[in-house]
Amino acid sequence: MAGSDSWTFLTNHGHVLLLLARDPGLRLRDVADQVGITERSAQKIVTELEAAGYLTKTRTGRRNVYRLDPDLRFRHPLEADHRVGELLDLFGSAPREP
Repeated sequence: MAGSDSWTFLTNHGHVLLLLARDPGLRLRDVADQVGITERSAQKIVTELEAAGYLTKTRTGRRNVYRLDPDLRFRHPLEADHRVGELLDLFGSAPREP
C-alpha cells in the first residue's frame, strides 16, 4: 500500500485480538505473519493485552493457548461504553474454547 491507502481502521492490537479469538492456539509467528508485523511486535502486543486483562495465556504442551475476556470495555473514552466482545461479534471472532 502507498500514500493514503496505507492506513487501516483497526490497530495491530485489534488485529492480534481478532486472530487469537478465531484461533486461540495460533503461534505468534503466524499471528505476526498475518498482521504484517514482526514476531517481537506480536509478542509485545500479546504482553500488553495480557497485562490489561484482555487475554490470558495458558501453556498446553509446547504451545500457548489464549483465552479472551469479551466483557472488558474498550480503553479509549470514546468507545468505553462498548465491550470488546462487540468487536469480536462484528467480525465473527467470538471467543471459542481452545
